[in-house]
Amino acid sequence: MTIVQFRPRLTETDIRQLIKGATPEERAAAAQKVCAVVNQSDLTDAERAYADQVIRLVVEDIAVQVRLALAVTLKNSPKLPYDVAMRLARDVEAIAIPILKRSPVFSDSDLIELIRALPPRKQSAIARRESLTTAVSEAICEFGAREAVINLMQNSGAAIEETGFRKTLDRFADDAAVTGAMAFRESLPVSIVERLITHVSGAVFDHLVNTHALPPQLAIEIASGARERTTLDLVEQAARQQDMRRFVQQLQMNGRLSPSLLLRAACLGHMSFVEWSLAELSGIPHSRAWLMVHDAGRLGLKALYERCGLPMMIYPGLRVAVDVFHELSRDSQPVDRTKMSERMIQRILSQFQGLPRVELDYLFEKLDYYAIARRQRQELSSAG
Repeated sequence: MTIVQFRPRLTETDIRQLIKGATPEERAAAAQKVCAVVNQSDLTDAERAYADQVIRLVVEDIAVQVRLALAVTLKNSPKLPYDVAMRLARDVEAIAIPILKRSPVFSDSDLIELIRALPPRKQSAIARRESLTTAVSEAICEFGAREAVINLMQNSGAAIEETGFRKTLDRFADDAAVTGAMAFRESLPVSIVERLITHVSGAVFDHLVNTHALPPQLAIEIASGARERTTLDLVEQAARQQDMRRFVQQLQMNGRLSPSLLLRAACLGHMSFVEWSLAELSGIPHSRAWLMVHDAGRLGLKALYERCGLPMMIYPGLRVAVDVFHELSRDSQPVDRTKMSERMIQRILSQFQGLPRVELDYLFEKLDYYAIARRQRQELSSAG
């Protein structure tokens, strides 16, 4: 095959400069052009084989600048030969990091092998990849250097299972940077939150208990002030629970299943909590309580409420909240939980002013909180 056959965009001069260029700058420019051609998808099999040979010439260049041109140009390319990618991964950091962070050539087993063999900064490049499977994440949790583990915890695209978090805590439970990064992940298993909570303090503690699901008894202890001094909203904690029945039972056993808690949950649209709470207080099965709460005839909720022995002054607010929930649920537009809660509060406040002052203050505080959170999300979106 001649150079002309390879591609009109690549000339004999390009190859000559690549191999015999007088300066690294000349060879780097030629390498970049060669790599751009290699990255094309319309090469024939013969041309692709020739291109791979050319790439293998580039990776042998003694000048870092030339190899860097190769790494940067082909870091996102599936056309980078596998053996070249593995060699670049073991090159100097400036060359290896773009490949380790971006290259789609590596399999999970390759990445796990590299994690166990490479130094911390290169491990960190893998930990910052746009997405990581649980297998790779667990390898970082088990074998990765501290720096890599922190980067992994900060990577929202990394899938991490409970075993990975557990291995991280086994190694770094007393490292504030690691536990802090873990606490600020979007979601954590309840068992990990329960263990992590003993290793963090201050603002990290507050964030952990206010954004993750806690074991029921622990949530109640914190809300009661039995743990660190913090503000824990049991209504929001209820919304995060997977086992609502157990959570409600624990609240009742601890004397925390109050009419106020029930009303606040209803006004925020956390209807599953309302259903399970009324079932617990009335002593009837949840399935029947659900039918009575959502009774189209409006009599079921009142009968269920009266059976619970709750004060009637709270009932009108609960009735309005359930009606608004039904109205918004019929809306065809999909709404996330936070938006649903915000819309619930706005509608209730506009339709019903008979709520006790303490409950009105609570709802106004929630509206302020949601408005601030929405602005922060918009600012982050604009910055991105």
